[in-house]
Amino acid sequence: MVPTAERMSSHPNPHSTSAGSSSGRTTGLPLPIVPGILIAISLSHLLNDTIQALLPSIYPLLKDSYHLDFGQIGLITLTFQMTASILQPVVGWFTDRRPLPYSLAGGMTLTLAGLVLLSRADSFAMILIAAGVIGLGSSVFHPEASRVARMASGGRHGFAQSLFQVGGNAGTSLGPLLAAAVVVPHGQASVIRFAVIALAGIMILLSVGRWYARTLAERAARPSTGPARVRNTMPRAKVFRALAVLLALIFSKYFYLACLTNFYTFYLIERFQLSVSQAQYALFAFLFAVAAGTIIGGPVGDRIGRRKVIWTSIAGIAPFTIALPHVGLAWMIALSVLIGAILASAFSAILVYAQELIPGRVGMISGLFFGLAFGIAGIASALLGELADRTSIEFVFRLCGYLPLIGLLAAFLPNERHP
Repeated sequence: MVPTAERMSSHPNPHSTSAGSSSGRTTGLPLPIVPGILIAISLSHLLNDTIQALLPSIYPLLKDSYHLDFGQIGLITLTFQMTASILQPVVGWFTDRRPLPYSLAGGMTLTLAGLVLLSRADSFAMILIAAGVIGLGSSVFHPEASRVARMASGGRHGFAQSLFQVGGNAGTSLGPLLAAAVVVPHGQASVIRFAVIALAGIMILLSVGRWYARTLAERAARPSTGPARVRNTMPRAKVFRALAVLLALIFSKYFYLACLTNFYTFYLIERFQLSVSQAQYALFAFLFAVAAGTIIGGPVGDRIGRRKVIWTSIAGIAPFTIALPHVGLAWMIALSVLIGAILASAFSAILVYAQELIPGRVGMISGLFFGLAFGIAGIASALLGELADRTSIEFVFRLCGYLPLIGLLAAFLPNERHP
């Protein structure tokens, strides 16, 4: 039997990979879990994504203030998501070779700059620029933050990625809540009040950066007693097929999430005549479920295998997504919460599975998958916005309900052990 992605992490030195070394060498000395760093990186992810979530949360306000159509709303998201996605694989590839501990705080500083621009924007063009700058902050932050989570995991990679992700998803869920409480009653200029969140994130990430730099220096000073690199013995063609399946599953997950994240409030307002604030609270419930579900996928994948988690979390929600546009308000909110919780468990399992397919490329793989997630969400938002203008929001929801069926492709992922 040849070891697969799951077996790769059971190397005699599983806690030490090139995730913490620019050269890709291991030290042969296992590193313990560092709870304080895991909590700090998860908290900074929460703060970063809270700011990012403010943008789609105030779409109804921007739509009314600037007389935007759904296509323009989608273009705002496309601008944000593309700047957030294009650079991430490049940043990850570069930092695999030359880690940049203080780039984490630098990314949050860009996010702060975008927030200030958004609060002062007085035209559609300025809104697009603000969205792009916020996206740039994300492209710098995510690959290195994911690497730090793996470095501090003590070998519990799935758990660490889930904890990191749950911070981001919790922040995403808080965005609509804060928008409903602060921005909707006080207007666009009140967005500047959230600068304190970005400043707090910068301070936390400066501390994380110091730990990161110190850990790199300590590892470099240790004698190399272990093997040069953790290798995957899976045939190259099988690795690429598995990656292709994972990318298809990311497409399915984030195209569908783009539908709910960007157009859920409009759908509730149009179909059920909810107020903007009521719709924001419903969106918060969905996004909170996404945050809660995120913590499940990584630890469960560590225990029972990531393939099972991936299969269940994407294909398993198809009956609920197909039924969603056909139910009443109470059932719609309940089903959306269930969908969010189940679907969210996929990403951590997918990311760690991919990292173990190609050991020693943690930054590049993290950047690729985070970048693809952002890019797909942006393109989906633009396309779905145009489709909603030409048809209706209800048609868009009916059509997107079938996307999770792509999750059936998970059947082609290699098992935990393969011949």
